[in-house]
Amino acid sequence: MKQLYLLSFFLLSTFVFAQIPTGYYDSATSTGATLKTQLFNIINNNTNSSTVANYGDLWTLYDQAAFKDSYYDNDNSLVDLYTEIPLSPDTFNFTTITNQCGNYNSEGDCYNREHVIPKSYFGGDSSYPMYSDAHFVFPSDGYVNGKHANYPYGTVNFASYTSSNGSKLGSSSVSGYSGSVFEPIDEFKGDVARAYFYFITRYEDQLSTFYTNYASSEVSAMFDGNTFPGIESNFLNILLTWNNLDPVSQYEINKNNEIYNFQGNRNPFIDDSSYITKIWGTALSTNDFTTLNLKIYPNPVKDHFIYISTTQDLDAIIYNVLGKEILKQHLNTNNKKMDVSTLNKGVYLLKISSDSGTITKKLIKQ
Repeated sequence: MKQLYLLSFFLLSTFVFAQIPTGYYDSATSTGATLKTQLFNIINNNTNSSTVANYGDLWTLYDQAAFKDSYYDNDNSLVDLYTEIPLSPDTFNFTTITNQCGNYNSEGDCYNREHVIPKSYFGGDSSYPMYSDAHFVFPSDGYVNGKHANYPYGTVNFASYTSSNGSKLGSSSVSGYSGSVFEPIDEFKGDVARAYFYFITRYEDQLSTFYTNYASSEVSAMFDGNTFPGIESNFLNILLTWNNLDPVSQYEINKNNEIYNFQGNRNPFIDDSSYITKIWGTALSTNDFTTLNLKIYPNPVKDHFIYISTTQDLDAIIYNVLGKEILKQHLNTNNKKMDVSTLNKGVYLLKISSDSGTITKKLIKQ
């Protein structure tokens, strides 16, 4: 849907990109896990605390022009993740003064501050700078925010709840995950994806702690507990797909500039979404998953070999969690095993490529 707004993007791009400080990304020169860490070093300076750029200050931030609707209905109402209807009049409109939550009983009662990465995953109300990090705390309808709760974002199979703009809660169609998931509308899928890529980059030094301490939160299913890639492979593929299908919008660009003024750092994946593919690669389509039809066993592996069942030629590469290549081997129908006897105990990433596509899986050596 964002192609409808590309004209305004090009007309304003000179102005908005001028707000990126000169040289801000000069040290972001590599690829993969190294580039992710380079970006971490650049954006690891947000000023959020209980007294500076705090949770209460988000109300004032949302009152800025960047968050007002000059993009869809042009009615100057708050752009809300869960009630904004891009191509039709909205069922509900919020102003930043009179409609703050508060209490709510149904959709449209009020808006609040939605942690698209639920606060239950990083420690709650006292955990700064995460708690008020505006790069992933979005204004949204309070009631629908409550429906999202702590569920992962993903693709819904059968919806148990649908908001006024089509956001859905329901059963998962994410491969390998059978719980409930929450799916935003197409117009905001990329916004959510880029917020997650920001989170696992800005807080890469704490990802292991979050995963260990807050695994009881439903959203933990999206994460792998590692610095890299940071997101579990099936959810990573969904976020990569959403990023591709829903490019950066003028709304995101303007917000990014305003948030930089608010807390002192930027979302690099809004400034340059090519960083996403440079770090995590491209999405593998559902058809490619089916075509590869892979079975990898045993996993976890205790012996010398892993076996990869395949009917086509493959290249298999094993990386450590820092993204360094450890082993590489070509496989075909006559050679389906990979010697992993030299690996130490731990968690690795197994990347398998063929003419049909590429898939990355977590590999555990015990």
